Amino acid sequence: MADHSITPQEREGGTVFAPKYDASGLVTAVVVDHATGEVLVVAHMNAEALAATLSSGKVHFWSRSRGKLWMKGETSGNILNVSAILVDCDQDALLIRAVPAGPTCHTGATSCFYRQIDASQGEPVLKRIDT
Repeated sequence: MADHSITPQEREGGTVFAPKYDASGLVTAVVVDHATGEVLVVAHMNAEALAATLSSGKVHFWSRSRGKLWMKGETSGNILNVSAILVDCDQDALLIRAVPAGPTCHTGATSCFYRQIDASQGEPVLKRIDT
């Protein structure tokens, strides 16, 4: 998974997997529930997290706040088992289809996206949507 020097045409239409990491060495990873398509979490991977995910079949991320590699569910047991990994056209974002082994969010919610912005009364407020 080294950053191969390839042309834009090869990157967008070829068969070489060459993730385009940002200046911090990260690529965005969007994880969706394999069965429902619901977005579960958006996080970041570095080369080490991506390699661990590919080799283990369990989603790993790079924690920007903790500055370390972590496997989703390593303490809660609510791991994300990979069923497929898709890459976007310029290879700077991943879409991971996964089978969750429990709630994905550390709050206990099924998804990290459990609140919606409601601005109908003027000032935006957050309303829980996973009731």
